[in-house]
Amino acid sequence: MALPLKFSPEMIEARAARFPIVALESTIITHGMPYPQNVETAMLVERTVRDNGAVPATIAVIDGALHIGLSEGELQALGRAQDVAKLSRADIAACIATRGTGATTVAATMIAARLAGIEVFATGGIGGVHRGGELSFDISADLRELAQTPVNVVAAGAKAILDIPKTLEVLETLGVPVIAFGQDAFPAFWSRDSGLAAPLRMDSPADIAASHVIRGRMGIPGGQLIANPIPEAEEIPPADLAPVIARALSEATEQGIAAKAVTPFLLARIFELTHGRSLRANIALVLNNARLAAAIAREISEMRIGASQSPL
Repeated sequence: MALPLKFSPEMIEARAARFPIVALESTIITHGMPYPQNVETAMLVERTVRDNGAVPATIAVIDGALHIGLSEGELQALGRAQDVAKLSRADIAACIATRGTGATTVAATMIAARLAGIEVFATGGIGGVHRGGELSFDISADLRELAQTPVNVVAAGAKAILDIPKTLEVLETLGVPVIAFGQDAFPAFWSRDSGLAAPLRMDSPADIAASHVIRGRMGIPGGQLIANPIPEAEEIPPADLAPVIARALSEATEQGIAAKAVTPFLLARIFELTHGRSLRANIALVLNNARLAAAIAREISEMRIGASQSPL
């Protein structure tokens, strides 16, 4: 049985010309923002990748086909669609087998990117250990995916609704390089500083790209998490966020919201409680990550092309 990979015309051209490519997830369209802001933001992120010298590949499963790159019409349709599945490692194959439609999370997007030969992925924030995870064992599949799938994930750290210290501990246990870009502190999504030090710091896309290439040559499995802080002008200070997150978490517990429904509920509730400020910050950090991801993809592409042309 052939894997139903469907490359957009833009992707076919980019792959043939060996252009740098940046993967983009689709849950930001279906589960992250309301329509039409979801589609507008998705298109803006794609344009940001293009403006910074790379080609965007938004990934989703549509009618059982794993799409690598979406047309504007497909973005619009996905943005309006109802009851779209939220796909991770556990259910992406089942969605394809049953000819379903689903949006890819960080883990599922990494899997698709690997299948398509894409080495860099820009997102908002990764999943991780949920608060109370020591009792609920609610831990995102994103963390293990980072440990086994060789894709660079550019994110504004872990989502602020999570238990960030435990998330970093799990990443350390799994051997995932956690690289803060341009600062020593590990960022916390809407805030530049989580209060925790990042295990690694790098100040240039070239160094990040070189680390990725060297890991591959050494046979070390897994990817890298590049923690890119939100632009200072757009951040929400932790002191402003803490009571909002606490209230949203309390309401989720009271309403019995669990599993995959937790993150979308919390993000929507925080949007309401911050009067839209969290959404503006979310858009700013995603665009910032797209810019850095494009720069890393360009560096990796140059290294690959240079290595293929070397006589040694």
